[in-house]
Amino acid sequence: MQAISIDRADFAARLRDDIQHNRINLPTLPEVALRVRDAVDQDTADAHHIAEMVAQDAALSARLLQVTNSPLYRGRVEIDNLRMATARLGLKLVRSLVVSLAMKQMFQATSAALDQHFRRIWENSLQVAAISRVLAGGLPHIENEQAMLAGLVHNIGALPILTRIDEVLGFDANDWIIEKLLEELAPEVGHGILEAWKFPEALTAVPLGCQTLDRDAGPSADYADVVLVARLQSLAGTEHPHASADWTAIPAFAKVGLEPEMIIVDMAGPAEEIAGVRTLLEV
Repeated sequence: MQAISIDRADFAARLRDDIQHNRINLPTLPEVALRVRDAVDQDTADAHHIAEMVAQDAALSARLLQVTNSPLYRGRVEIDNLRMATARLGLKLVRSLVVSLAMKQMFQATSAALDQHFRRIWENSLQVAAISRVLAGGLPHIENEQAMLAGLVHNIGALPILTRIDEVLGFDANDWIIEKLLEELAPEVGHGILEAWKFPEALTAVPLGCQTLDRDAGPSADYADVVLVARLQSLAGTEHPHASADWTAIPAFAKVGLEPEMIIVDMAGPAEEIAGVRTLLEV
């Protein structure tokens, strides 16, 4: 079947207009995920209260128990209740896992073609999240779990764009056009989604910031810098234009403390850490 050619500028303009006038549904976080996130961020709850919130969602409850008893976190005794699971994992990791599961549920496609694109976006998000968490380990002022979460949400803007392409064209559009639309629109749409979710400014800056190679927002690395470097590491060896860019000219590398020529996904220690984080997120 011959690919359909579309006017990219016209499609982008119409999508922006649809979002501005609420004619397109943007992803929303479930109420339980919002409550857990806010309680942890505002330091207004302990493990017992967080466990009570999570218990309202059977899928979340099962996920946390799975993670708690996974090789990364299990102790001598198997955990079978949410309060103990929350205490073992820590509130910040529970927050990130709750949002992670909520996001995974958003990647439910309505067609086989859309499902293929969603899977690609989700796999990339998992890899960037895992690399971000490992990179954050060397930055005392960056919270590991928040860096992981930043990596997970860095491309959330792709979801409504891909959904609209599927609705309008059924993915008979030229692949190059689809990729260009995602490059142009996903960062700004993602920024808007995270603002609507009331994420802190440090995270809402990630979708746009991690795509801006010459970004230099201050002397110390922030979450956008970490995700920018993690994203480039995930692209190493691919044909993506950013993979062949001059990484030595990218300020984020020095701030994160990584030499531009180093590919940590190929290094024994970091590669094992990255695989471990991915296992955590895929449980």
